[in-house]
Amino acid sequence: MNGIINVLKPPHMTSHDVVGFIRKCLNMKKVGHTGTLDPMASGVLPICIGEATKVSQYLLNDKKKYRCEMTLGKNTDTQDKWGKVINERKINVTKEEIIDAIQSFVGEINQTPPMYSAVRHKGKKLYELARAGEVVERKSRKVYIHHIDILTINDNQILFDVLCSKGTYVRTLCEDIGNKLGCGAYMSFLLRIKSGRFELEETVTIEELQKESHEKIKENYLFPIDYPLGELLRIDVKEASEKYLRNGNNLYPKNIIDEKNLITDTVVRVYLKDEFIALGKVKMDKDWYIDIDRVFN
Repeated sequence: MNGIINVLKPPHMTSHDVVGFIRKCLNMKKVGHTGTLDPMASGVLPICIGEATKVSQYLLNDKKKYRCEMTLGKNTDTQDKWGKVINERKINVTKEEIIDAIQSFVGEINQTPPMYSAVRHKGKKLYELARAGEVVERKSRKVYIHHIDILTINDNQILFDVLCSKGTYVRTLCEDIGNKLGCGAYMSFLLRIKSGRFELEETVTIEELQKESHEKIKENYLFPIDYPLGELLRIDVKEASEKYLRNGNNLYPKNIIDEKNLITDTVVRVYLKDEFIALGKVKMDKDWYIDIDRVFN
């Protein structure tokens, strides 16, 4: 079985737990996810099966879209409602000030990873240090907020959708917005509604997978390996070059059916007779060629 299952991760389950469940459910070792989702959050979690684990690294950069509820007035040590309240302030802001503060975070911003995260510091995960009562200095990193759509503002609770780059901590975004407003804030709900091409409406639950046979899962819930790679340029190879391609050899203009204007270091999808065979990268010597990176059996 080779492909990707778009799992609806439930709350109270880690992304690693979901991988373990799929391994057991399908009796397969080669299973991996494409980016963690907080244990208490739910939503879209694409799980790569078999040969599809070879594309997981290409999916880590996908944009993510979340539905988030932010509660004003308090800060917690975990930046969400499951942590301990460490600060409480009065809320004295207008609706317009809330909207302006939220929208000011659209674009490229600097974000400091929270202590309760899986980022490593000297070989240890930050959340391990946090649980031991340690707080260490963390380097801020650049992330990109593509847009924020505010859905409702109800007293001290704001519901919004955010489309962001990989590595964005939505709970940190909530805390930063609250601190800018001067009243503090924490994340009280998080649902991932999109990851790359995978959407919430296409997910399958853990319970549904438990009921189905392997054949039914393959038939109803398994996306093709190349499904999330649609934005990559497609290259079609001549049938006479099949051996070169399947052996992972470099491909040159003479091997390609339709020569295209290729840009150096571009990642491309490689097909033979409409079958997805490989991923490669455009390189330049005297002429361009495709350096095959991954071949799918």
